[in-house]
Amino acid sequence: MHDLGALDPINASTDRFIATVASLTDAQVDGDTLVPPWTRGHVITHVARAAESLCRLLTWARTGVETPQYASMEARAAEIEAGARRPVTDLVADLRDTAARFEEAVRALPPAAWHGEVRMRTGELRTPSTLVPTRLRELEIHHADLDAGYGFADIPADAAQWILDDIVEALARRPQTPALRLEATDTGLVHTLGTGGPTVSGRQADLLAWLSGRSPGTRLVASGTDTVPPAPFWI
Repeated sequence: MHDLGALDPINASTDRFIATVASLTDAQVDGDTLVPPWTRGHVITHVARAAESLCRLLTWARTGVETPQYASMEARAAEIEAGARRPVTDLVADLRDTAARFEEAVRALPPAAWHGEVRMRTGELRTPSTLVPTRLRELEIHHADLDAGYGFADIPADAAQWILDDIVEALARRPQTPALRLEATDTGLVHTLGTGGPTVSGRQADLLAWLSGRSPGTRLVASGTDTVPPAPFWI
């Protein structure tokens, strides 16, 4: 995925996410998620604020003027907390507005800007060609986090594969990542990190749930051991 071609799956993912949020009651917004202590309201607000943060990075790419993704991690947390208890109508409006601004920021990039590097909050350098699709990762994983009827098995296979590829690339850049081999039994996806590590295998959706830290891997199997090891920390 690169350039404007990334917008189609992102927009489809956005529509699915908004549909789930719109189906919630105001009371359900306070419900538990796969990423405690965040409630659904925290996750939804984070997805909206994350879109704004990517707009800032795209502004950096377009203008060449360094624009941090977030003013600080404290400011990021405060924004999420401030918006977590809003009614569903406000949350949906926020998601629609920030999604539209994100798409506008992507479409405003001149050709040369797609190759300029910007720095994410993690310190990772990306060009817009690899930055823009991270929005798909944000939407799909956090959609599953809502625990509101959309699970990892519902993520389109090509999107799940891109997200897995992206997580593995992040892990490969870290010298402390343990050796590991991943095998998706349903799609044929294979990734190898280092040498001599265990092979963890299972359905691609279950591998993504485990590798993103949302599942202990109960539906997976690991070679040479009765239990699947904890997933390496990736973000």
